[in-house]
Amino acid sequence: MHGAQEITAENRRQFCGRAIAAVAFAALARPALRSARAAEPAKTPVAKYIDVHTHLGTVWSGGEQLTPEALLRWMDAAAIGQAVVLPLVSPESSSYPISTDYVLAETKPYRDRLIPFCSIDPRTSYRGGAKGLLEMLRRYVDAGARGFGEHKPGVAIDDPRNMALYAACAELNLPVLFHLDEQRNTDAPGLPGLERVLKENPQGVFIGHGPGWWASIAGNATKTDLGGYPRGQVSPGGAIDRLMDKYPNLYGDLSAGSGAQAISRDPQFGLEFLTRRQDRLMFGTDFLAPGQDVPQLELFAKLDLPEKATDKIYRENARRVLKLT
Repeated sequence: MHGAQEITAENRRQFCGRAIAAVAFAALARPALRSARAAEPAKTPVAKYIDVHTHLGTVWSGGEQLTPEALLRWMDAAAIGQAVVLPLVSPESSSYPISTDYVLAETKPYRDRLIPFCSIDPRTSYRGGAKGLLEMLRRYVDAGARGFGEHKPGVAIDDPRNMALYAACAELNLPVLFHLDEQRNTDAPGLPGLERVLKENPQGVFIGHGPGWWASIAGNATKTDLGGYPRGQVSPGGAIDRLMDKYPNLYGDLSAGSGAQAISRDPQFGLEFLTRRQDRLMFGTDFLAPGQDVPQLELFAKLDLPEKATDKIYRENARRVLKLT
């Protein structure tokens, strides 16, 4: 019995030691677990928006890097369920190139919410003519790309090299999100170059963005306006309305300062335009850096749009055009 008591006491001491160690380990591990959970983006409780225009990485010199996790946390706070992530491959488009391969890799763990696009600069060398260009794009499509853009090269919007890209995108059902201003995808007032693009690519889908595009909401837009942010009352008869009347494959991306300015510069016209073009407009922000100001969120909170129009602009048009689930 004495020997059994000694064994029991020894077992008790071992058990108590292990228990104390386990409690201590749990206490030490708990903050680390909380920290790890805090680093993970939360699931969005309500998906009010689909954002058709965001970026990852470091876009401009002096800017801060935006990671997928930081983008998702910002989306959660803004009630954005899904966001398109756009590469920037042309030298005129950003300080640092954001490659398609980078966008595909960074979004891969989050494809339920982050939707990658692809891009090729029209001046890129490739073999095999149209077939070679299709093969390049198909490689990106097979890796998950759902559209083409942000298309932002320093050539005319109807440059022959651009036209070859548009034809290839149309064949592969890739919507083209293009930037237009006085330096990139250049055009004249009234957007005759863009009209040629639309006319020659009726099967393609084109989504307009940028100062030159949004200045064209006004009928009196000048060459100078295409490179800036014109203010004041909007003159009717703008190229956007005219082209949307003629071409059902043309859409507008409401992102960035240019998109917010186009709607807010003449609030009455802006409200009427959104209502009139509710089937052709998509919510976007151009979010690209932590802490960035996003005027769209405040702007749309103030607008008295019909619920049917907000549903289309905020989510449904993007869902339909990009074939999202």
